[in-house]
Amino acid sequence: MTTSIEGRIAEELGVRERQVRAAVELLDGGSTVPFIARYRKEATESLDDAQLRTLEERLRYLRELEERRTAILESVREQGKLDAALEASIRAAETKARLEDIYLPFKPKRRTKAQIAREAGLEPLADGLLGDPSVDPLAAAAAFVDGDRGVADAAAALEGARAILTERFSEDADLTGELRERMWTRGRLAAKVRDGQEEAGAKFADYFDFAEPFTALPSHRVLAMLRGEKENVLDLVLEPEEPETAERPGPSAYENMIARRFEIADRGRPGDKWLGDTVRWAWRTRIQVHLGIDLRLRLRTAAEDEAVRVFASNLRDLLLAAPAGTRATLGLDPGFRTGVKVAVVDATGKVVATDVIHPHVPANKWDQALAKLARLAKEHAVDLIAIGNGTASRETDKLAGELIDKHPELKLTKVMVSEAGASVYSASAFASQELPDMDVSLRGAVSIARRLQDPLAELVKIDPKSIGVGQYQHDLSEVKLSRSLDAVVEDCVNGVGVDVNTASAPLLSRVSGISSGLAENIVAHRDTNGPFRSRKALKDVARLGPKAYEQCAGFLRIRGGDDPLDGSSVHPEAYPVVRRMGKSAGGEVASLIGNTDALRALRAADFVDDMFGLPTVTDILKELEKPGRDPRPAFRTATFKEGVEKLGDLEPGMVLEGVVTNVAAFGAFVDVGVHQDGLVHVSALSKTFVKDPRDVVKPGDIVKVKVMDVDVERKRISLTLRLDDEPGAGGGSGGGQQGRG
Repeated sequence: MTTSIEGRIAEELGVRERQVRAAVELLDGGSTVPFIARYRKEATESLDDAQLRTLEERLRYLRELEERRTAILESVREQGKLDAALEASIRAAETKARLEDIYLPFKPKRRTKAQIAREAGLEPLADGLLGDPSVDPLAAAAAFVDGDRGVADAAAALEGARAILTERFSEDADLTGELRERMWTRGRLAAKVRDGQEEAGAKFADYFDFAEPFTALPSHRVLAMLRGEKENVLDLVLEPEEPETAERPGPSAYENMIARRFEIADRGRPGDKWLGDTVRWAWRTRIQVHLGIDLRLRLRTAAEDEAVRVFASNLRDLLLAAPAGTRATLGLDPGFRTGVKVAVVDATGKVVATDVIHPHVPANKWDQALAKLARLAKEHAVDLIAIGNGTASRETDKLAGELIDKHPELKLTKVMVSEAGASVYSASAFASQELPDMDVSLRGAVSIARRLQDPLAELVKIDPKSIGVGQYQHDLSEVKLSRSLDAVVEDCVNGVGVDVNTASAPLLSRVSGISSGLAENIVAHRDTNGPFRSRKALKDVARLGPKAYEQCAGFLRIRGGDDPLDGSSVHPEAYPVVRRMGKSAGGEVASLIGNTDALRALRAADFVDDMFGLPTVTDILKELEKPGRDPRPAFRTATFKEGVEKLGDLEPGMVLEGVVTNVAAFGAFVDVGVHQDGLVHVSALSKTFVKDPRDVVKPGDIVKVKVMDVDVERKRISLTLRLDDEPGAGGGSGGGQQGRG
């Protein structure tokens, strides 16, 4: 392989090799992606976090490839079979698949039929028949009959020769690569319903008699079909060709490719038919089977990668959703029989009251529940009501609406909040530590209230896989999904910044350079010694050494501390630059902060030095204009239509306000307040072509939609964002389902 790892990544990213080398050196030195993206722009020439994440992933893959290449070279060398041509071929392999194709003939394996045949002395027979088709196979085979070596007759000798050639055909790396690519570009995945599974597998009805080319299959269809197979509803078949091609008489295109590779042709010679049958046998019993396994893995991997990307994008949007901020909030975790759990948190998120009310069936204590909520709201100056969107959410939303109507003096606002993962938090070890004396059932209401105040700070307490913004997430690679989601959480937390004096240990543990143990130490130090007055004081925390300090300091905020710069994203290492700016402006640093006129009068180039280049100085000037600015959007709320509470209340043509809950490759799910999300198909998101639904909407967006179709039996709602579409006219096709608890 002539190109270095850094060179290959640079080519893939469309950047210079020196940028990649600098980033790799920083990553290998223990720096995190957020730190490199924010504070080492001079070194990487301003690679952003998205480029760095891709670089990090490709670096991992290519290093694994190099490790495997080294192991394969060593293995073949030990076998005494490594010649110059083979070594060059191994070194030139650019993917793991190509590397394994080359290695296959040399891979240690169990005693195969071909190996047994070689041990019985049948390789010369195989070579002779392949090299000279004018020889009669049966006559040639007679000379190899040897009862002592297990070759009972000529037929047994030919069977052994066929096993040897089958292995030879299937282990030809170049041929395998060509066959695989043809099958990928010409083949398709077909699904059929298993006998008797039509009713039980109704949710897979779209795939009961379905086929689509591999290259055209979107990720959600691949994962849906694999799920259907796993649940014993569907049978999947990988078809190498379109049916009309496959049904033509004579050898298939694949068999012809194998025959050409080994110069096998039907010219009426005695050995031609036997060789043709051997090619067919090799293709149908071995090569096609192995390629099918390869392509199934390729389909799954590509679908997983896309699903993980969508999940990660949705998670990012949810984590960076608008925070309601420091406003007293009443959290309601709805339920019927067990009641509605109530928690009031003050502006700082501290729990000040909890209760359980029973307004719904079977208790029906509506008036008592209203009175209790009114008393709590008044007593604690509640500003917002956060309602979990699971079971009994619409009924509870109605209760909150009546509370607002009957008590206008309280000036309350109600908001529906996703409660995905709240039960996971309630039963977690951290919840027990954070709310030790509180009943598990009430902790969910606390989490719902806090999610409204600050989604990011609350959601980091939950395993991101439990937040529920992915499609088929339980079918995805655990390692791949966790790695991707952890990266998203890390980027979001560091992008917003963290108040070190109020942050929980889970939030701190997502800050660049801070491990879970170090986060606990920071909280313990804070509890023992009181709030941190400066970033410098972080150095007193146990096990927080120089490297951890370098990585985390710029992302930790100290509001109202000894140094106003500690409340900004300016890294402490750059404070001398700011002091020079203050001196140049004729005042103290404090007088510069937020002083737009003074800052814009400064020339960034005047403050560039050997340590800090123009990108960093420019960032510092922007940050000083609005120190500690929050990149998240302003807080807004959606209003569900009164009287529309269940699926049966929906009618085609209705225009409703809703909240986007999830975005997939095929469209967006929208909660319109009926316990069942509706689907806006990608074709109904805009009047113009939409390649990626996320270009139009993202989770948390408040949108107006029109109902196009309602299938109560299948729990499917078809919606459109094109409000002038008419029901029945084809808009909003592809109604979907995503339950709301």
